[in-house]
Amino acid sequence: MKIAVDAMGGDYAPEEVVLGAIHAVSEYKFDVVLVGDEQKIRNVLRQYGAKESDRLSIVHASEVIEMGEHPVQAVRKKKDASIVVATRLVRDGQCDAVVAPGSTGAAVTAALLGLGRIAGIERPCIATPIPSKKGITVLLDSGANSNSKPKHLVEAAIMGSHYAKYILGIDKPQIGLLNIGEEVTKGNELCQRTYPLLEKLKTISFYGNVEGRDIPNGTVDVVVCDGFVGNVILKFGESMAMFIYRLVKQAIKNSGFIAKLGALAIYPALKSLKKRLDFTEYGGAPLLGVNGSFIICHGSSKAKAIKNAIRVAGELVEQDVTGHIRHSIEEEGVQEYDSES
Repeated sequence: MKIAVDAMGGDYAPEEVVLGAIHAVSEYKFDVVLVGDEQKIRNVLRQYGAKESDRLSIVHASEVIEMGEHPVQAVRKKKDASIVVATRLVRDGQCDAVVAPGSTGAAVTAALLGLGRIAGIERPCIATPIPSKKGITVLLDSGANSNSKPKHLVEAAIMGSHYAKYILGIDKPQIGLLNIGEEVTKGNELCQRTYPLLEKLKTISFYGNVEGRDIPNGTVDVVVCDGFVGNVILKFGESMAMFIYRLVKQAIKNSGFIAKLGALAIYPALKSLKKRLDFTEYGGAPLLGVNGSFIICHGSSKAKAIKNAIRVAGELVEQDVTGHIRHSIEEEGVQEYDSES
């Protein structure tokens, strides 16, 4: 199995991306194709004592889509951009999955134009694993679509259920609809129109409405919302988690000798907590609903995150998550839903 990695995407490309690929090839059974400036990639490989091989190869791409560029215009104009070439490798059957650090907009656009959507899916969405009291809660959509219709949230519920089942190993994932209260009558028009549609689905286990506090509590396994709300939650949660961790560290630093001794005793627990809150542990977030396995990484991803993203990309292919989604969409007749429903 080959994973195409955009080696030029992200804040620390190509060095950290290439280093992550080196680690992935040594730890996992997946082969990696690094896509980008051939000379720059070779220089990084040489720097870390690695060489091209059957398991770690390079495909040259002469262009890069920068963070500030308009995604659709850039993808259409820059035919030889690294993310476009990486996606093309999957479309043409030369690779099995894409790992894309860098611009989320460019990654989503490249996937939509290069791979297309699963039949019946109107709006592919980003599924982000979030640490919770019970393990992991999957939040989707976390940024692909800011204006969703009820049909799109139904699609997200089905896709999130399969991701939780086949990648996180949850036998019967519970799906919750994010709302401002648990009662059926609560929420805006989108939530009120989506609720009865989710109740009718045969291929998922719908819990009902959930609130923001249910995400860290792990009340359900999958939380469905539109991409605008999901992205706000995701970025607030990321910043708040690290803010609290730094606040504790600063309080200990400013305390007396006894407090510092106590801190030494709880240091392993603090280290474990930081690991649970660290996005690099989860690698990246899958873009579900496109015709292929596609992982979008945080723009600030370093080698560890890239390595784990490659692992998740390979697992998506092995578990045929795309195939399971396609089957459920057909079984539920989602393609027959009105776009406005």
